[in-house]
Amino acid sequence: MAGIAALGYQNYEEIITEGILYIDKTNFISEWWECKDKVTLITRPRRFGKTLNMSTVECFFSIRYAGRGELFEGKSVWEAKAADGEYKYRKLQGTFPVVFLSFATVKTGNIDAMKTAVKQAICNVYNKHRDMMQDSVFNENEREYYNSVKDTMSDDTAIMALNRLSEYMEKYYGKKAIILLDEYDTPMQESWLEGTWSEAVSFFRNLFEATFKTNEHVYRSIVTGITRISKESIFSGLNNLKVVTTTSDKYAECFGFSEREVFDALDEAGLGDEKQKVKRWYDGFTFGSHSDIYNPWSIISFIGNNAKYEAYWTNTSGNDLVNSLIQRGDVDIKQTTEELLAGRSFEAKIDEQIIFSQLEGNADAVWSLLLATGYLKVLGTRNIYTDEACDDEESDEDGDVWYTLALTNFEVKKMFRRMIAGWFGGNAEKYYNAFIKALLADDKKAMNRYMNQVALNTFSSFDSGSKPSEYSEPERFYHGFVLGLIVDLSGRYAITSNRESGFGRYDVMLEPLKEKDNAVIIEFKVYDPDDEKTLADTVQSALAQIEEKRYGAALEAKGITSGRIYKYGFAFKGKECLIG
Repeated sequence: MAGIAALGYQNYEEIITEGILYIDKTNFISEWWECKDKVTLITRPRRFGKTLNMSTVECFFSIRYAGRGELFEGKSVWEAKAADGEYKYRKLQGTFPVVFLSFATVKTGNIDAMKTAVKQAICNVYNKHRDMMQDSVFNENEREYYNSVKDTMSDDTAIMALNRLSEYMEKYYGKKAIILLDEYDTPMQESWLEGTWSEAVSFFRNLFEATFKTNEHVYRSIVTGITRISKESIFSGLNNLKVVTTTSDKYAECFGFSEREVFDALDEAGLGDEKQKVKRWYDGFTFGSHSDIYNPWSIISFIGNNAKYEAYWTNTSGNDLVNSLIQRGDVDIKQTTEELLAGRSFEAKIDEQIIFSQLEGNADAVWSLLLATGYLKVLGTRNIYTDEACDDEESDEDGDVWYTLALTNFEVKKMFRRMIAGWFGGNAEKYYNAFIKALLADDKKAMNRYMNQVALNTFSSFDSGSKPSEYSEPERFYHGFVLGLIVDLSGRYAITSNRESGFGRYDVMLEPLKEKDNAVIIEFKVYDPDDEKTLADTVQSALAQIEEKRYGAALEAKGITSGRIYKYGFAFKGKECLIG
């Protein structure tokens, strides 16, 4: 395990030759080889070693690395023995043609730019193996096709390119190829954010079918990604696909660091005293029945940055999709986010086949995505009919298994808090901060001025529908607004919200944690022309409800006098807000 804790290394050969810290995961090679699956799809959150593992597989099997057994000396795959005492896998090293490409850099949802980036990735692979085309085994037509593969090639040429490359490899080397595709779903996520999902699905479905389904020149394949996109979307008809997700036990210890590996690395770095705090910050990932898994990026960053605690993993790119789904999500999603930030868990049905078209308006689909991407962890499962605990190996085909979920760790919690604070960025941040000051100072005039500016600048950000009603739009906004209060004031107030208020209103209570501060009760109501003549009437209705329901009684019971309890009615009419 000895080595320098450094970031940015994803090439196995470079890590070994440069003496970079490497925790042996070569057991993945032997486990995968013994499974004999034709096409394996493995999903893991970002920064969990997917690319490094694919590079390791390439270095082990690729003919280009023939005779490079020294790269694996002392590693588990090299030392593994058969029953007869023979080293079981050494004879496989450097014996297969391997195609290895990644879509990790396809960071655009523009369909034309996306296709160009994919074509460039395919061209790079072609260029690596161009020398073989000089052999007399190929004719001029085959060389002409090979040379036609460039970033300006037609979609039809690109779709068949990997199929044809594996055909040429088999012809040249006399063996079927191994194909490794890393981060297959990056362009798909970008296309959903950009609104080009349908066009992207059509292109990738044809590409993957030609590469993995109808390709007789491939021996085995591995595909990695963050999500398991619905089979009907892009893997249609691929019956030989073995799917391994975060709830599977297979390969559970091959991606990420176990607690033993993390603690050993801390000891070696002279940071043994930090174990429990590191556990609080970075532990929490669960793959199948294996818990206490750590994100490698965070651990290596922590060791390499002189034991400084930061949100290393969540500070890397890739939070845009999660941010969009929660910010634009419905009331249930925002309320559950409140629960998560309070350190509580919740139950949801999980479908690991992500259907992107269902992400808007389907809370369970959102939680399924957040589980796949590593922001949530599984605390347990139960059968909803028997109410008995069950393990992840039990079939969920009848939809009878529910998952208990929570935020993965403290690092993820900090990311959520930062993400929510960002909702009130730009001009809204200035007004939002001013509103908070006015609220705590009981300055209703300033509260009205700044709250209307906040609403004006942020309503569209919380709009999750194409044609929101004047009732649902404020409701989405004030649920997001309450999340903002929780983030900004949680160190000063205990913030609770009433879940039984019904449609059109939302009670918020700010209980001071220090005696010098006053308590705050807020009642939200949406203007109803059937019940109120003016927005001012709606405010009075909200204030009357605070008194009728005796919301202040709980605070008074804790010794907070009525004079220290500020009560506000917030009335909404479209994007207009009145506070009284």
